[in-house]
Amino acid sequence: METVRYVTAERVAHLTLDRPDALNALTPDQRDHVIHLLGEASADPGIGAVVVTGTGRGFCAGADLRGSGGGTAERVPGDVARTIRLGAQRLVAAVLDCEKPVIAAVNGTAAGLGAHLALACDLVLAAASARFIEVFVRRGLVPDGGGAYLLPRLIGPHRAKELMFFGDALSAPEAERLGLVNRVVPDEELAKTARDWAARLAAGPTRALALTKQLVNASLDTDRASAFAAEAAAQEINMTTRDAQDGVRAFMERRSPDFQGR
Repeated sequence: METVRYVTAERVAHLTLDRPDALNALTPDQRDHVIHLLGEASADPGIGAVVVTGTGRGFCAGADLRGSGGGTAERVPGDVARTIRLGAQRLVAAVLDCEKPVIAAVNGTAAGLGAHLALACDLVLAAASARFIEVFVRRGLVPDGGGAYLLPRLIGPHRAKELMFFGDALSAPEAERLGLVNRVVPDEELAKTARDWAARLAAGPTRALALTKQLVNASLDTDRASAFAAEAAAQEINMTTRDAQDGVRAFMERRSPDFQGR
């Protein structure tokens, strides 16, 4: 049975975690498959946007510890760090590094690595019933999957520590208030809203969006001079694209641009 569904339509890749009985907790094989699919979407010139969602009551309950042995296997020093580096961190990096805008359509519980998978996306839509849980502390664990990197950049260190120290469930409206979510919609409107947003992105200037994503993500880790230099270089590169050239001509000719993602 396929537990990760991947469908493309009208320049949008729809990636759906389909293991509802486990709240879409990710096994190592599923995680690696998602990483592969994100890489495919990133490189495919026919794709302009990606939507990540889940089926059932969960978006993603994190890593499937049962499927990985639940931490009972004998380990040697270095095993844990290697597993995280090649697993959870690689998944989050695949979202951050994807050259296409990635929308998380959070349909239910997003916990642990599942929360970080959602928060790494460029835009986050949440159903009213969705919840976000930094579950690690409940298991006596340190947050992984880039959580300590993502959360402070999204909501500041004090709020990030509150979520990570206590591990309380955060409702979708509260997540929106804190700035973790772009928009909360009724459960029945989540899929349509995600499709509408993805369609708008897919109809946009794909390379300009990729460079914009790169600039914004890098800006939080660099100084002003470097950020300004990167911005100028990105604009220089972007002006070689067909979409940028048509966009400028369209402005001069007072017409709508005809973006083709190239």
